[in-house]
Amino acid sequence: MADKPRIKLPKEAAKGEVIQIKTLVAHVMESGQRKDAQGKTIPRKIINRFACEFNGKPVFSCALEPAISANPYIQFDARVDEAGTFKFSWTDDDGTVIAAEEKIALKA
Repeated sequence: MADKPRIKLPKEAAKGEVIQIKTLVAHVMESGQRKDAQGKTIPRKIINRFACEFNGKPVFSCALEPAISANPYIQFDARVDEAGTFKFSWTDDDGTVIAAEEKIALKA
C-alpha cells in the first residue's frame, strides 16, 4: 500500500460545471477466506470505505465489500461551484487510512 493513489480530475473547471473524477488505489485486498502454506486462514484486509469531500463538504462515499477487486477503481461525478481542494480517503479493515488531495481552480 505504499504507492500513492492515482487521481484524475481537471485542473480547472467553470463555475457550476460537473466534472468526472477517477481514482485508483493500490491494495492487495485479502478476502479472509484463503489459507497460507501452513493451512492458517489469512486475515481479511480490504478497503471497506471510500470517501471524497470538497472544501470540507461530503461529495461521494461508499462502503466496499469483500468481493471488491484488488486495486479498486472508483469513478464518480462532482459539481464544482468554487475553487478548492478535493480530499480522498480509503479506509482499511485495520483502520489504516490512505489519503490524497487534489486542487481545482475556476476558469477565468
